[in-house]
Order: sequence, then C-alpha cells, then structure tokens
Amino acid sequence: MNLANPILNADSYKLGHYLQYPPGTRAVSAYITTRGMSSWPEVVFFGLQMFLKDYLSKPFTKADIDEAEEIARLHGQPFNREGWEHILKEYGGYLPLRIEALPEGSVVRRDVPMVQVVNTDPKSAWLTSYIETALLRAVWYPSSVASTARRVRQAIQPFLEKSCVEPEKLAITRLTDFGARGVTSLEQAGIGGAAHLTQFNQTDTLSGVLYARKYYGAEMAGLSMPASEHTTMTAWGQDREIEAFSGMIDNFASFGHYSVVSDSYDIYNAVAEIWGKKLQTKVRAAGGTLVVRPDSGDPIDTPVQVVAQLAYAFGTHLNAKGYKVLDDNVRVLQSDGLSLQDMTMILGRLEGMGFSAENISFGMGTTLLQKVSRDTYSFTMKGSAVEDANGKWRDITRRPASLRERLPSAGRQAVIQDGRDILGIPLQELGSRPNLLQPVFENGELLKDWGFEEIRERIKAAGL
Repeated sequence: MNLANPILNADSYKLGHYLQYPPGTRAVSAYITTRGMSSWPEVVFFGLQMFLKDYLSKPFTKADIDEAEEIARLHGQPFNREGWEHILKEYGGYLPLRIEALPEGSVVRRDVPMVQVVNTDPKSAWLTSYIETALLRAVWYPSSVASTARRVRQAIQPFLEKSCVEPEKLAITRLTDFGARGVTSLEQAGIGGAAHLTQFNQTDTLSGVLYARKYYGAEMAGLSMPASEHTTMTAWGQDREIEAFSGMIDNFASFGHYSVVSDSYDIYNAVAEIWGKKLQTKVRAAGGTLVVRPDSGDPIDTPVQVVAQLAYAFGTHLNAKGYKVLDDNVRVLQSDGLSLQDMTMILGRLEGMGFSAENISFGMGTTLLQKVSRDTYSFTMKGSAVEDANGKWRDITRRPASLRERLPSAGRQAVIQDGRDILGIPLQELGSRPNLLQPVFENGELLKDWGFEEIRERIKAAGL
C-alpha cells in the first residue's frame, strides 16, 4: 500500500466531483488567500516549494490508480479511472496543472491571493478543485508558523531598539524553536521548523534545518548550542549538582555558548550560590557564555529575578544607550510554556529595572509549531472562474449568507505592486502592469526555485 499515493491525497468527497461540473467545462481556476475574518492583518507566504518538490514533482503510476480505485469502491465513493488514466497516458503521471504564486517570503495583507491554480488540460477541469486539500494544507501551515514567528519579532523589536546597541543583529537570535516534540509528525516538525527559520536563526528542531537545506538550498539555516536537560542534571543527584554544572563548563565552554537548565532543585540557590559563587571563577576562566535556563516557576518573575541575581554575582556594564548588560560570560534563556504576552512582560520588567533586552532570549515549542490552525489566519482556497466549451471564462462565487460576510473575489486574479502596497485585482484589469503571481509549476515541472536567504531578505525588506 502506498500511503503517499497522490490520487488519495484528498478529501473523500473529492472523488466524486468529476461528475458534478457542467458539461463542456474546460477549465476551473481557484486561488488561495486569507479571509477578512482573521484578527491579524498580515501573513507571510512561505512553504509551497516544499510541497511542489516533494509531492507534485513525482508522478503517479498505474499501480496507484488501481489502488485508488479499490479504496474508492470500498469507501463508498465513485472513481474517475478514465480521467486518471488519461493523465497517466498524456502526461506520464504528472498533474496537468499550472500553479502561479507570489515570491515566497512575500508579506501580504488579508484577501490578497498568494497562489492561483488552473488545469492545463481541458479534459481535467475537475483536477483544480481535487488538489485543494493537499495544496491548501501545504500553504496554510508553514505560512501560519512563519507569520506567528514574525509576530514575535514585531513584539520584541521595540524593546531591542530602545535598549540594545545592535538591535537588528540581535533580533534574529531572540527566539529558539523547541517544538519538535510537540508536533504530530516528523514532517510537521520539518515544515514548521523551516518556517520559523525564515524569521530567526536559532533552533533545536533539527528537521527544520534539514528541510531548509533540502528544499531551499540553505547550507545551514539555523544554529544551536550544547545544552543540558533535567535528565542529565538530575542523574548526578542534588548533592552533586555542582559537579553536573562544572562538567558542562568543562565539556562545552569551548563551543562559545552552552545552555544549562538550572532549576532541577532550587533555581535561586543554583544561580546565587553555585553559578554566582562556587563556579563563577571557572565560568569566567572558561571563556564561553553560560546561558542559564530557569525553566520552572513563575514564567515572568523567575527569569527577571535570575537576570538580577546574575547581575549581582557577575556584574554589568552600561551600553551606549544607558542600559545594563550582563557580563559577557552569562545570559538567560526562558522557554517553558511562554506566550507572546509573557515575553513582552518579561522585557518590560527588565527595561523598567534598567536592563537591556539583550540579556535574555526566549524559546517556544508547542505554541510556535502546534498551536496554529487554518483558522488562525483564515486561509481558504476558492474556485473563482470556469471556462466553458466556447473558451469563455465566467466568474463564479456564492451569495454571502449575511451582509457582514465577506467572500473572496470572483474571477481570475492578479496581484500588483502599488507603491508599498501589494494588491489583488481582477486579471482583466491587469493591463501592462507586472503580475506578481508568477508561474512556479506546470505539468510536473518546477519553474522557480527560491533560495532560503532571498526569502529571508524579502521578509526583511517588508519591514515590521
């Protein structure tokens, strides 16, 4: 059994849709956008290329058709064997679709089309809507994670600009992805992990850097550091905690940065007595940067107090903006169950105490990679036009259920640059203006291969 059978990568009810279009329908056009119901005004478009390379660039086979037909029969659905055999014969099992998309890394407002798809074979008009399940999923999830990570950048940026000398250099290092264990699959970790890396360069989701490397040519999109966990620290026992910490210095200070979870027993004792007194000289002599992790306790008060304790033990200096910066040998990383509001409250308290935002960085896991849904930014894919037997395009849409409901625009779409704005318009109004929706895939061929760094630069150019 082929669980990756592309014919079965759809909702069950899609199997019967080939029987439902008007006779003579030659083509169906649809597009992906975000509806006006989302509370977040902008989204980052990212991730389509992974799907195009991993799924649509691989043909289906006769064995896939046979298997899909059996599954459909047992499942209680009709099956379009004639249609799939036609595609296999004429296109070698590659889907006769043309997909247009914005450049990946584009930041757009609600209702702007990001992807537009149409069938290229008049005998396969049913295929446009058939691909919706897989195509929409391939876009909404990585785009939502990238957009959520960008919201974190937006929230912490003012603190960095106010209290740090090099806010732009620091910004990309402020959030580490710890979400690999909190998602549903290895594939989700890779896709979501790569999406996070469009905004930040710190991650412990190893599959994220692998996906960025495989699908976007990034030699190394994210950095990590040696780090302990409670298992490796508690294995020593409470009476040997100083030995556990000392071993971290011996083994990992040479890496430049090393992270030590320090709350196995008493975070305040660990910081004030062990790090601050018994091991302070060794930490300084080792030359690396100890990153203290106070994972448990109050998620806002505890890390603030740890910064203050380290300041007392190791000392600080004032940066050019007049804010206190910890000795270069120590920093703090807070990551346990943090929300975006928690981060801003921590940074606000530290700023009020005169500390620079560069003293602390953050980690997110489940909240970053798992606590998103298609509804977070209201992604949708809608059929917007059909071509009849005479080659004439006709706009299609449904009537809104109420005056408050806002539907995606009908008709074939184009996207234009209008000053600093990116706007969606009807294709027939494009004229001589460049269409930002450019072909990226046609009949099994990848037409555009975006690089990871150019995606990062495009997001950066959009501003916060």
